[in-house]
Amino acid sequence: MYALVDCNNFYASCERVFNPNLRHKPIAILSNNDGCVISRSDEAKALKLPMGAPIFKWEGFCKLNNIQIFSSNYPLYGDMSTRVMKILEQFTPDVEVYSIDEAFLEFKGFDNYDFQDYGNQMRQRILKWTGIPTCVGVAPTKTLSKVANKIARKFPNETKGVYVIDSEEKRIKALKWIKIEDVWGIGRSLQKRLKAKGCKTAFDFTQLTDDWVRKSFSIVEWRLKKDLEGISKIKLDEVKTKRAIATTRSFEYTYSNIDDIKERISTFATSCAEKLRKQGSSCHMIYVSLSSDKHKKELEQHRGSRIISLSYPTDSSLIISSKAVLAGASIFKKGIKYKRAGVVVMGLVSTNNYQLQMFDNENPKHKPLMRTIDNLNAKYTNYKIKLANQDLKRTWKMRQERLTPRYTTNINDIIFVK
Repeated sequence: MYALVDCNNFYASCERVFNPNLRHKPIAILSNNDGCVISRSDEAKALKLPMGAPIFKWEGFCKLNNIQIFSSNYPLYGDMSTRVMKILEQFTPDVEVYSIDEAFLEFKGFDNYDFQDYGNQMRQRILKWTGIPTCVGVAPTKTLSKVANKIARKFPNETKGVYVIDSEEKRIKALKWIKIEDVWGIGRSLQKRLKAKGCKTAFDFTQLTDDWVRKSFSIVEWRLKKDLEGISKIKLDEVKTKRAIATTRSFEYTYSNIDDIKERISTFATSCAEKLRKQGSSCHMIYVSLSSDKHKKELEQHRGSRIISLSYPTDSSLIISSKAVLAGASIFKKGIKYKRAGVVVMGLVSTNNYQLQMFDNENPKHKPLMRTIDNLNAKYTNYKIKLANQDLKRTWKMRQERLTPRYTTNINDIIFVK
């Protein structure tokens, strides 16, 4: 059996944990730079506040309907997510973290378990230990567990937040209920093709012949169909080494000064280097991009990118940052107001197993230096050591005018009990 555990309105729920006055009130969480709505409480959804709404257009609507607006507090959300996932590992060792607020669980050897009761235990422990409400869907396959979770979320009073598909009758009833466009793994293009074939529900999809699905689509769609039929073909994903690592972000404001641009690119490149070292990889190439604000049509627009090839693989922040800054400077055009930059490291190889060069190799002092920096930054968490061309006060520069405290990740923001 598989389970999908999904945190309800996760970002809004995290804010409510530390501010109980927000319970039962409409809440909206904004994207980077307070741009648009990326998370809503059920109360905000009921008021018809759309997902992705640009806040500058909807701020009047939010004030009129007393919708509380908050900037994204990613350190808090990330920490709360880790706590939830650690709790789930107490119920089974086989856990796939699917996103910041979702996880798949596989139950091997749980043949005689009451999964309704087990799901309730998971919900209650997560709620008691973190304050985050969840829904649990349990079924014989991953795809069906997604369907079961949707039912638990849609009918909280009837299911008490847990729904188990443990019979053929329940499976068919669930598939006839869920629309084809709401099935996990079915995108827009596939929707159109299936609807043209007369598939309106997931059940209709399962009635197609295997031969037709294999001929018309691919092995991926066939596996999805078998999963919906209750035959497990989609397994838990193993943790894989990334083939490329990217750090791309919008700036807090537009920058037209080359020094500001260099500082941002250096910070993004350093972040990529840290991620490389964390997964034990080194890179052969560095891709740097720079773009102006496309929404400001009245201003001169410019977008550019450049790829730097290295003569030897490296994971050194010093090398990656310096090369990325040079690439950014070559892209930079005077008079343009830039809004976004990105750094991507590519051509990844294992740091402990790659072809050495005869004459051109990395400075051997960089490896122990990077280890020391990583250890110190891990110990003091708030990135105490940076390169000299980085902003020593702020790593990520974003407009966050409605930011709440980082209750669990910053000692200065811990709540005082009076």
